[in-house]
Amino acid sequence: MSTGHPSLFPRLLADVGGTHARFALETAPGVIEEVDVRASASFPTLLDAVRDYLGQTGARRVAHAAIGIATAVTGDLVRMTNHDWTFSIAGMRRDLSLDSLVVLNDFTALAWSLPFLPAAELQQVGDGKAEPGCAMALIGPGTGLGVSGLIPGPLGPIPLSGEGGHVGFAPEDEEEVELWRFARARYGHVSTERFLSGPGLALIHEARLAMQGLAHDGLSAADITRHALGGQSPQCQASLDRFCAMLGSAAGALALTLGARGGVFIGGGIVPRLGAAFGQSPFRRRFEQAGRFSGYLAAMPTYVIHSQYPGLIGAQAALAAHLRESHHA
Repeated sequence: MSTGHPSLFPRLLADVGGTHARFALETAPGVIEEVDVRASASFPTLLDAVRDYLGQTGARRVAHAAIGIATAVTGDLVRMTNHDWTFSIAGMRRDLSLDSLVVLNDFTALAWSLPFLPAAELQQVGDGKAEPGCAMALIGPGTGLGVSGLIPGPLGPIPLSGEGGHVGFAPEDEEEVELWRFARARYGHVSTERFLSGPGLALIHEARLAMQGLAHDGLSAADITRHALGGQSPQCQASLDRFCAMLGSAAGALALTLGARGGVFIGGGIVPRLGAAFGQSPFRRRFEQAGRFSGYLAAMPTYVIHSQYPGLIGAQAALAAHLRESHHA
């Protein structure tokens, strides 16, 4: 999975989200150590967080680094979607005295990890069997909604870099039409991420209560999830079920778009915390609900990623690929 002469190590790896930034060192090919998780809000800039981490590890000079980050990466200037960090890739490379720096969308990095995730760290939901050499789809609600995938290429799988979480939300039934209207009145454009994220779960819950003429209880996504899983609130359970159903439809649409017969993978910070309850949710039924193509989707397996730091594995794979290409250029 990695390339390299000993002088190329250690390599800096980072998986940067709106809430947490995860750092690690790759100390030898495929060996990831010194993992550290920090609250993004604790540092004014990403550079400050990186320098603090490197200072803590006491690493000798790091020459190569890869950063997966929760935003679109379309040029030198990187501006996070759900946090206030902004930086220049060239400036970061210069300030850290790096020979190479790969910066990519966090879900593109996560897509890089898919072939390397151990089967024991994947929870299959429903039936279906992965077809080798076929496209894989990736979706995951957290602070926002990440969307990516791996498609077959002549030299190996190619990760996708896009912002599929921001496509328009498509209601599937009357309640979802009402949820869309509630969000539309408040925000104008209603993206899929508007519902399929931590803030989105709270919005679903608020809107459902309003639709019933009930007062908003002010619960956060974490509160809603806790009350639902603990059996303490039928309202919270209904809101979480609606969230899972919407995720099923979004995952099914992505699977149809990519022809994801290699499997559909669910990452992000929310779904893995649901444990076995996710398998009992409406997710898989809604995933397969595609009219004439229901059978096509029923044959595709869906997996929840339970690896602890898959984004770091993906950053490592992306950096290795970059260095291989540089070596052969």
